[in-house]
Amino acid sequence: MQKYYKLYRTTELPISLDEAWDFFSSPQNLKKITPPYLGFEVTSDNPTVMYPGMIITYIVKPLLGIPLKWMTEITQVRDKEFFIDEQRVGPYKLWHHQHLFTASEKGVIMEDIIHYIPPFWILGQLVHPILIKPKLKEIFDYRTEVINDQWNL
Repeated sequence: MQKYYKLYRTTELPISLDEAWDFFSSPQNLKKITPPYLGFEVTSDNPTVMYPGMIITYIVKPLLGIPLKWMTEITQVRDKEFFIDEQRVGPYKLWHHQHLFTASEKGVIMEDIIHYIPPFWILGQLVHPILIKPKLKEIFDYRTEVINDQWNL
């Protein structure tokens, strides 16, 4: 069995649960919180209300500006609590991303839990610590920075 990895992030936002849900459950807002150098573009025409079975397609350029097609399916949604996206086509052998939202005294605690298996079997495992893991950390650091700027944290 191929080794899988886990990335966990938590952010507390001084906004209402409704505001957090409306922003993060909209596929069109993904570009706003993704580093520009990735050339991230949503290519599907999605409704504004997320639902289980929704397919979202993207173009992303993670390495040397080479465009990759990525397709995720929203597999589970519990309104204002969580949603899960899973890769159907894309750069990873496995991508399972849980987005969790919990009301707190200061607003909302948002958690990202990602389980993933890099591509290219043993080669993916070898480059994981020097390329894949740092790149994912960089992407989620950028996301946190943009979120903090947006809500003046």
